[in-house]
Amino acid sequence: MLQDVTGNGVDAMVPRERMCDGARRLRDTYAITPGAPLYRREFGLMEGTLERWQQEGMPQDVPRERLFSYDPRGQYDLTDLGGCEAAFLPAFEEKRVEDRGEYEVIQDSAGRHLLVFKGRRDGFMPEYLAHPVRDAATWERDVLWRLNPASPERFADLDAKMERAKAAAAQGMIMTQQIVGGYMYLRSLIGPTDLLLAFYDQPDLIHACMRAWLALADAVTARHQQYVTFDQVSLDEDICYNKGALISDAMIREFLFPYYQQLLSGIRSRQIDKSRHLYFHVDTDGYAPAVIDLYRDSTGVDAMSPFEVASGCDVVEIGHKYPDLVMCGGIDKRVLARSRAEIDAFLERVIPPMRARGGYIPTCDHAVPTEVPYGNYLHYRERMTELGG
Repeated sequence: MLQDVTGNGVDAMVPRERMCDGARRLRDTYAITPGAPLYRREFGLMEGTLERWQQEGMPQDVPRERLFSYDPRGQYDLTDLGGCEAAFLPAFEEKRVEDRGEYEVIQDSAGRHLLVFKGRRDGFMPEYLAHPVRDAATWERDVLWRLNPASPERFADLDAKMERAKAAAAQGMIMTQQIVGGYMYLRSLIGPTDLLLAFYDQPDLIHACMRAWLALADAVTARHQQYVTFDQVSLDEDICYNKGALISDAMIREFLFPYYQQLLSGIRSRQIDKSRHLYFHVDTDGYAPAVIDLYRDSTGVDAMSPFEVASGCDVVEIGHKYPDLVMCGGIDKRVLARSRAEIDAFLERVIPPMRARGGYIPTCDHAVPTEVPYGNYLHYRERMTELGG
């Protein structure tokens, strides 16, 4: 008997009437539908923020989706390729390296040595003392083998994962392959300062690291694509700071783009549903406009986040300049710690024109910090619902 695959979300797009509510709203966003209700979600909440809100009376028995009027899930994330660090398998052993009284030096799962408060490793920025890759010898001895694309352990539970993914695709969810971006990956291997020197002093090492990144990403995405069609490839890149890009355009073109282009070309060639548009999403903190044209021209990027306001990002201005760019973020997290009148003024300037434009998901421009009172956040979510639909 022939299997009917019409509109199953893999071989062909699910008809709109069979999509879940979150998928419909989110797909309207990606289609840049002017005037469509804005999809409601959040970048994230810091652990300390939740602790504060609990002390301020946040109910513990009400789901956050209902409490804060978040929309139902409309995106399904495929992982296994890292986030802020490389996708090591096995990971480095987490252990104490040195006792320094009230502090301790630990080795984390990414092989970095961190100075932290003794007994407390989360909720603050540690001091990074060392990274696992210093030269070709440490790369090959300690790291390269942890990125082996042929390691059977990487795919031990693949069938079960892909059954869940296919079920999400059948609801019309945006199937997103998450990948650590090349710059974020290199920084986690070598360190933010030493990496800048390595681009000049050890270019062969950088290319060796990126070849391993590509080989692993290509192998894992190829396995995933045996089961599902991708709607989006998303890179956590963080290549900007508050004034612009952390490395030159020439370095980006030499050390990142050839690998991105090869990966995206391979993914497009393997899509089960050949008619599906593949969105390429880049997440970078800092002043994103410094790299938008560069990424668009060389990789076709058509979605970006989180547009940090403190770095000079104005989503209304950027959205006007790039009307075909899907945008997420752009709500100044600092404003939420101020008066409700200031929250209203900010939202009333941003939300109406961005809803009229379409293609925008309003979230804070990073995780909601501990300075934000619970009442302020509730007010912010209520106004978002009123203004965004």
